[in-house]
Order: sequence, then structure tokens, then C-alpha cells
Amino acid sequence: MKKGWLFPGQASQKVGMGKDFYEKTELGKKYFDIANDTLGIDIQNIIFNGPDEELRLTKHTQPAIFIVSTIISELLIKKGFKPDGVAGHSLGEYSALVSAQGIDFKTGLELVKIRSESMAKAGQDNPGTMAAIIGMDLESVTTLAQEISTNQIVVAANHNTENQIVISGNIKAVQNFTDIAKEHGARMAIPLNVSGAFHSPLMQPAREELADKLDSIQISDINIPLYSNFSAEPTMNGLNIKQSLISQLENPVLWFDSINNMINNGFSLFTEIGPGKVLKGLNKKINKDLNTKNIELYKEFTSYEI
Repeated sequence: MKKGWLFPGQASQKVGMGKDFYEKTELGKKYFDIANDTLGIDIQNIIFNGPDEELRLTKHTQPAIFIVSTIISELLIKKGFKPDGVAGHSLGEYSALVSAQGIDFKTGLELVKIRSESMAKAGQDNPGTMAAIIGMDLESVTTLAQEISTNQIVVAANHNTENQIVISGNIKAVQNFTDIAKEHGARMAIPLNVSGAFHSPLMQPAREELADKLDSIQISDINIPLYSNFSAEPTMNGLNIKQSLISQLENPVLWFDSINNMINNGFSLFTEIGPGKVLKGLNKKINKDLNTKNIELYKEFTSYEI
């Protein structure tokens, strides 16, 4: 039975996350100190004390989730646990890459810093939003998006489960989609509280800045497969991973396909590593028979057995 580690993305954050790992582990203290120095802000205080509105800012949320997820995965590895493959949802792909030892924590954090800041800036320069569409499949969402996208952009951004698709684009186009979604088979159309149209062409300016930084670093070939958001396929090649990290900014997160490909390749035990239980919940919708645990608290780490 193959074991897969999954890493959450933006929207899984919560004030106070990771504080128990900071208080109870040397690695937690070390990485939070590195994070404050690398980011040039007191990210530790924002994570532990909030307020929630501050933590929810893209430039804070992404590094915060990356820090906590990476601390937990590194502690698991030090304890002797090792996955047979990894995947991360959007931002989580960076945490997954560190856990697969393609880059180290500090390099990953530097990348996430640029990614989060450039995505936030792109959201300001090209205002956009996102919405979750429940009850329509990818083909139906894509068809309706193409009908709406005349003068403005709206695209499928996250293919999370068979019938849970997140759309992304210009504010008016997303609103138009949600207004008529139920007429086209959606059970729900839920606007998301985000600062931009992530995983859409509106993120092109962020792609350019991130690509410059990625070009300046080396991503090592890894010994276990990382399932790419962009292709949903496994790769262990550093150059392919680098291209995937660039491409995912403007393209949909193929999570549904990624998990199904992992299942088809023999993965049956999954652990979500980091704050929240979003990916555990998606796994249950993708395949109700999947065995998925999650670790976000120190007590869950100490009792972990898979």
C-alpha cells in the first residue's frame, strides 16, 4: 500500500495554527525564526495572534500555511516516516516539494514570498474573484464559462471533485456565472473571499515575477513522485517541477485528476499535512473508500502511525 502526503493551499489557515509545534519542538522554533528573517515581518505573531483579517491577506496566508505544513512534514521525516508520493493543492505544491527534498525550507519560503506578493499585486492591478460551483461537472462549467467570456474572463480554476469546480476571472464575469449557474444544473454557487482571480489568465503578471525567481534557483530531481497541479501527472524531474510551478499560476489545479492518478498508481493511504481538513474532505468526495488522515496539531503528530 502506497502512502501519499497531501498539502493544503490558501483558505486552510486559522489563527493559532502551528503554535504547539513552536512551543514543543526545536525545529518549529528554528523555522519560525528563519521565517521572520526571510519575510522581513513578524509572521509568527500574525499566525499565532491574528487578527484573522491580517492572516487572510494573500501575502501572509501563503507563507503562513507553507511554514506550518513544512514544519510538520519535516518532523515526520525526522521521526522516520516517508511518503511514497506527494501532492499539494496550489500553494501546497511548494510544501510538497520541500517534503520530497527538491528544495529546502528557506528556498521554498523565498519562492512563496514572491508568489504571494506578486499574486496579491496582480489581484490589485487586475481585479478579479472566484466562486465555488457545486453540482456541475468540468465540461458543463467550461462550456458555460466560454459562453459568458465574451469581453471578460471567467475560467475553471480548481477541479476539486467531479462536481465541485472553482471558477475564476473578472468580477463581473464571475458574478454573471453565479447568477445563472443554477439554471445550468448547479446546486450551489458560492462566492469566495479572495483577493484575486487565482489560476486564471489575470495572474500573468505574477507568473513573470515568479519565473524570474525560479530561474535563479535549482530544483533537484526527487526520489518520489510529485503529482503536478498543472498536468495531474507524477514527475521527479526538477526542471519539469519548475515549469509546473510557473504554469499553475494561470492554469487550473487538476486536483480531481491528481488524486485519481495516485489511486490508479497504487496509493491507498493519504495524510493531509497542515492546517484544516479541506483535502481530507475532498478525498471523501472523490472516493469514499479512501483512508485519509490529517495532522495539524502536535498531539496528532505524536500519535501518528501510518
